[in-house]
Amino acid sequence: MPRLLGVEIPAKKKIAYSLRYIYGIGPQRADLIVKEVGIDPNLRAQDLTEEQLNKILHVITDRKWVVEGDLRRDHTANLKRLQAINCYRGIRHRRSLPVRGQRTSTNARTRKGPRKTVGVTKAKEV
Repeated sequence: MPRLLGVEIPAKKKIAYSLRYIYGIGPQRADLIVKEVGIDPNLRAQDLTEEQLNKILHVITDRKWVVEGDLRRDHTANLKRLQAINCYRGIRHRRSLPVRGQRTSTNARTRKGPRKTVGVTKAKEV
């Protein structure tokens, strides 16, 4: 498995799809990298040479794209800042509720997690 920026990209996938495993590189950036480096888009990641891997790395660093650890750090810092200033979005993040105005009386199961049944007990027979 080839390693780029500390991430092992899948070897058996095409290079444009393998690059997406790097946090901060999506479909458009992956296609742009492949075109700029001049690699055949149908080439598998395991067939890349060391020189091609270095070219890919240079494209990412020359463009000054924030990827992997730095991007994750920025993202968590932004969330912590919102929580620290006690703004509405920060409070919603802290409580694990939807942030962008969605309803919560029904739905929102992805954000809230599975239902927790409260207060249902059977009455004892006398």
